[in-house]
Amino acid sequence: MRYDFGSQMSFIRRYVRAARRLIGSSRRSGGEPRSFSCSICGGKSFRFTPVLWPGLVAEWELSPAEARYIDRQQGEACVRCGGNLRSIVLASALRAALETERPLLRLIRSPKMKRLAVLELNEAGSLHAVLAKLPKHVFGAYPAVDMQALPYKDGTFDLVIHSDTLEHIEDPVKGLTECRRVLKPGGALCFTVLVVAGRLSRNRRGMPASYHGAASTGAEDYVVHTEFGTDIWEFAARAGFSRIAVLTLDYPAATAIVARNPPG
Repeated sequence: MRYDFGSQMSFIRRYVRAARRLIGSSRRSGGEPRSFSCSICGGKSFRFTPVLWPGLVAEWELSPAEARYIDRQQGEACVRCGGNLRSIVLASALRAALETERPLLRLIRSPKMKRLAVLELNEAGSLHAVLAKLPKHVFGAYPAVDMQALPYKDGTFDLVIHSDTLEHIEDPVKGLTECRRVLKPGGALCFTVLVVAGRLSRNRRGMPASYHGAASTGAEDYVVHTEFGTDIWEFAARAGFSRIAVLTLDYPAATAIVARNPPG
């Protein structure tokens, strides 16, 4: 076979031009490549916008390092789909529960996923619009639907999902127990909470009110009852879940829990 040097050089030039356009596009959008990919869409470029405010940092007594990774959990997002790290690690939990590596946007179209009865409590970040496409999706709006007294029958759902909601529930174990009650035998709960790594959880009873949202709004549903630490898995165990997995994304920036209901 004759080696066509001219054609090879033409291919290399086209490849270099395409790579430059791709890099330029990433820079214009503020994207920064990461070692992990987005569990929602498969994207690999992320951008960061700070979201924490000094008052919350002081109330939670966060060190500068803790504030940085918690800020990333909420403010670092995939350039392609817009999901932040909190939503991305929750999508990873869903994939783990369903034992697949496919990005959620592909998984949602699968026949298996369409057969599942899914309860979403509170809007699960950027996953809400994706989950709403499922034919058996049920949305329980927070705080109208009380996680401590769910208005659903026992053993109704294959999956229960909530994101950064449990800290606003007065009795988190009772809330998780209700999630387990409405799950089918062998069903899975996937959820996120804001976790401060290296600490144990603490109840804020008797402390000044802390809000995830501007305190000036006076919205009681924004009040934080529990600051969660790395013992978050114990709350699921106390609620009766038999198999509990902790997933992390770029630790300690984002954490999610997968808790299995005991089989029937």
